[in-house]
Order: sequence, then C-alpha cells, then structure tokens
Amino acid sequence: MMRIAAILGAAVALVAGAASAQSVTVKIDSGPVVGVAADKADIFRNIPFAAPPVGALRWAPPQPMKPWTAPRPAAEAGPSCPQPMNADGSPNSGGANGPTAEDCLQLNVFAPKNAKGAPVMVWIHGGGHRTGAGWIYGGENFARDGVVVVAINYRLGALGYFAHPALTKAAKPGEPLGNYGLMDQIAALKWVQRNIAAFGGDPKNVTVFGESAGGMSTLAILATPSAKGLYQKAIVESGLGWTSPSTLADQEKIGAEALAKAGVPPTATAADLRALPADKLAAVNGNYGPFIDGKLMTETDSQAIARGHVPDVPLIIGSNSGEDSLMGSMTLGEAALTRIPEAVKPAYTAEAAAGPDIFARAVFTDRVMGGPARWVAAETSGGKPSWLYYFSYVGSRFPATKTRASHADEIQYVWDYWGRRTPMSMVSAKDQEVANLMHACWASFAKTSVPKCGAGTWPAYTPATDQLMEFGKDSGVRTRFRKAQLDAEQASVLPTIALGGK
Repeated sequence: MMRIAAILGAAVALVAGAASAQSVTVKIDSGPVVGVAADKADIFRNIPFAAPPVGALRWAPPQPMKPWTAPRPAAEAGPSCPQPMNADGSPNSGGANGPTAEDCLQLNVFAPKNAKGAPVMVWIHGGGHRTGAGWIYGGENFARDGVVVVAINYRLGALGYFAHPALTKAAKPGEPLGNYGLMDQIAALKWVQRNIAAFGGDPKNVTVFGESAGGMSTLAILATPSAKGLYQKAIVESGLGWTSPSTLADQEKIGAEALAKAGVPPTATAADLRALPADKLAAVNGNYGPFIDGKLMTETDSQAIARGHVPDVPLIIGSNSGEDSLMGSMTLGEAALTRIPEAVKPAYTAEAAAGPDIFARAVFTDRVMGGPARWVAAETSGGKPSWLYYFSYVGSRFPATKTRASHADEIQYVWDYWGRRTPMSMVSAKDQEVANLMHACWASFAKTSVPKCGAGTWPAYTPATDQLMEFGKDSGVRTRFRKAQLDAEQASVLPTIALGGK
C-alpha cells in the first residue's frame, strides 16, 4: 500500500476513535484516494466503483467510472442512494439518514494497517431493497482483527429493481434488465477483484455477506452465473431462502401499475421515465428484490440451490429468534391464524396453546427465516461445508418484556460495533461477551473458511446430525432444533416455489 502521511487539521468526526486525523493515500485503477489513518484501521469512504447511474444510465447496467488524476478525498461518507427518509432526520428503517443522490454507487473500505494478503469481507446492507446504505457500518474491529471490510451501496427501490415495457423496448440487444441493484453488487465485487490488493486485501479470499435484503442479495449472487469466481465463501444473515419465481414480464406489469398510481401515463417513453425526479421514484411502494430477468438471473436462488447450480463454497447461514418483529408490534388476534396452512398447525401445539399472537409469530419466524436457513444449509452441505446458526441473545439494555432477538439484532454482535444508537455506556459485559464470540466466528471464517470461535466446536451442518450453533444467553450447539416445526414448514412451502429436479 502506498501511503502519504500528512496532518489534515481537525479530526474527522465520522471516524470513531481516531487519535489523529492523518491521511493515507491509495492508488486504485481509477485514481488516487485519500482516506484517514485511524487507531484501528485505515478508512476510506465514498469511493466510486461505477459511473453515476444518472440520465441515460438510470436503469442501465453499471458502467466504468471515469478516471481522475488529482487525489480524491475519501475521509467522509457519501450520500445514500435515493430512498424514503424520516422527516425528523432520524435513521430510517434501513438505518440511513442525511443526504441522498442518484450518484451513490460508492463503497467504504476498512483496512488493517500495513496489511498484505489479508482476507476480505464485502458487506451488502439490508433494508428491504428499499432503504439503507453502506456508510452506516463501522468495520474498524474487523480491520483490528486482520480483515479488510468493504461496505457497499447499491441502487434501491424503483431505481434498483424495476422493469417497465418502455425500458424493455429501449434496451440494447442482450442487455440485462430490471436487477440493477444486483448488477451494482456484482460490479462492486469486480471492483474488489481489481483493487483490493492496493488496500492489503487478498482478492482470492473474499467473503460476501449480508443481512435481510443483503442476505437475499448474497443468495442471488450465488445463483448468478456471471458472479462466479468473484468470491470464495458466503454468509447469509436472515436472508430468507425460499423464493417464488417472478419473471421480467411479471415485473413489467408491476412497474407499469406502480407508476400509473404515481400519476405517470401509460404512454410514457423510456426518456420520459428517466426524466422523472429521483425522489418521486424513491417514494413508489413495491415488492423489490432480485427476479428472473432471463439474462442476469435465469432462475431463482431457491431453484439454483435445489438444482445444484450454485458454486460450491463454504457457507454460514442463520436467523434470529424474533424475526416476527418484521410483522410490527401490534398484538395479533384470531384473524392471523386464517393464513396458517392447516398442514403445519399440528406441529405448533405449544404455541397454539399460548394464544394467537405467539402462534402466528412463531409460524412467521419459522416459515420466512428459520426453515429456509436450515433448508439452504442442508442443500449445500454435500460439498464444501455449511454452518447453521440461531441468534437468540437479547441485549441487557432492553426491558424484560423483550424476550426474542429482533430482525437485524445480530448485526452489532457480528461487527462488534455498536453503531450510532447504542452508547458504550449501555453495553454490558455479557453483551460484549456475545459480540466477542460471534465476531470471532465471522472473522475466523473469513480467514480460514471455518468458523473457529469460543471454547467449543461449531459443527458443520448435515441433515443427518441436524446441529446448529445458538448464539444466546448460554451459547452452544443444539441438535434437531425445532425439527417438527421446520419440517412442517418445509413440506408446506417447497411444493409451491417451482424448484424442479436436480
């Protein structure tokens, strides 16, 4: 790594724990970038990995960034991609606040000092494919432990996952359509291959990992042939795993209907659509995410996994005990039970006896996250190993009424980073103990392809042994965890998602 040390003046507020604001310069393929040498890491923010997706490049595959020659400042976070923001300036559901811009295809690097050949982890943030940003996450403690972390942005919402007949008509022959957020993620992985060695990382030891929409994206990357070879292992946190097929034609219809509700006439051309304000498009509601466009993705991630079409790479996958937090906080009544298939109800005798709210929430958690995670681990266990986890720890700062780990609660423990909303004064010794354990598992997996952490052994998953690691108040290996419930959900769902044969 080429370094040029110089006093920048005032300390950079976004770099937590920086003893001084010294600069560090790295030359990448598009030009030099000037980051900050902090206590635990060299930190570079707002590095563009593709050209701004504006004008004619809105709803187009990401294009190469125009090179620069003058050193480019990389000390402060860039804008988030367009998304709904809270009016009071507080973080939204994806954790983002502050400015947004379509010119948002940038990433952030946390590099160990004097690194050479270090393992690399590329983080894909969550937020329902509609909110969130890479700059939210602090990778200093991964860098402290010898891992280069790259946290990326990607196009979101109607700018990231969108199809429309007018866009299809105007597209170049053979050009992939619709999955622009996924295209951005792959472009970022290609950037890593070209540039990460300049930060001390090993481009042949890359772990792609993400949570929620980021976990779904990780599964989609596994299912995308053109992404093969850009990573060597994967981690999926609460990333579902049972995906129903949706085609380009389906998405074109959905896109046209969504814009019609927003007042866009059906006669609109591609040029008309590209002239719409980004804020107007960010406000359009939709069920966003990767789909079968026929070029980039030719099958769902579930189909690719079931058919043996994904690369044989080591995998960690898991879910949280309170994924039902996605359902909201209101108490669910008897009406919620009408959506539960009759075939799965006998497996939930204890939950049913506890009342409709507990019953419906347990089914949701198992059906949407727990069951799919176990199935993916089983389907991928025949080659390089897979490891299954269950996160149930509830932080000490929460009231006693919170008994389950909500969706996304594990992120702070994985990163050993408490973020902007949890002061260290609220972090107990037990909280830190769980963070130390989980973070060590992820870091060791990035280094060695095996999660070596804690005093015990986390066994690889096989259907025969059916073992997972629980990260909780008393962490440890569990055998046949919720087997009856997960078996029932799997038998109910798999026939509905058009898996086909291997």
